[in-house]
Amino acid sequence: MDIRKVVTVVEETRREGAKEVDPPLTKVAVAAVLLNPYAGRYEEDLSELIEEGERLGGFLATRAAAALERQAESYGKAGIVGTDGELEHVAALIHPKFGNPLRDAVGGGKAIIPSAKKRGVPGSPIDIPLHFKDAAFVRTHFDAMELRVLDSPHPNEIVIAVALSDGGRPHARVGGLQISEAKGEDGLR
Repeated sequence: MDIRKVVTVVEETRREGAKEVDPPLTKVAVAAVLLNPYAGRYEEDLSELIEEGERLGGFLATRAAAALERQAESYGKAGIVGTDGELEHVAALIHPKFGNPLRDAVGGGKAIIPSAKKRGVPGSPIDIPLHFKDAAFVRTHFDAMELRVLDSPHPNEIVIAVALSDGGRPHARVGGLQISEAKGEDGLR
């Protein structure tokens, strides 16, 4: 796949509201800007993108995990297709084969990898949803990380991103399943 650029964003939260965050919460997003081979035309067979999704998932997740420095607790994925593409082009990249290499890069993960996709123009933002990687109902980790690549996507491009976090929301206190209570067996609880 033709990658025009790779963007890495590291966000470290040291204070939330009026209280220190100790240790600081780190979120990392790594995005690749790709040429869309199907831009401007309908193609029934998207297997080329599906196969590329597996390689891309490993590439982005490995870079994100290295930038995170600590063990990932949450993960998510997202994509923005340029105006000459289809949402299904993003889906082909991030759904069928993308997940297993991402899970490998973060040391496992039983829960579904939350995702978002949209059509956009250069600089369009996207919120990459984040959930706890081993149990989807751990409410403390329901979060997101915003990403925008100022010059992307061009009409014939796709931006694909992975986000990781080394913790849940700072000072989470709205109840629900806690990490210490999660069984991590079925990806839900």
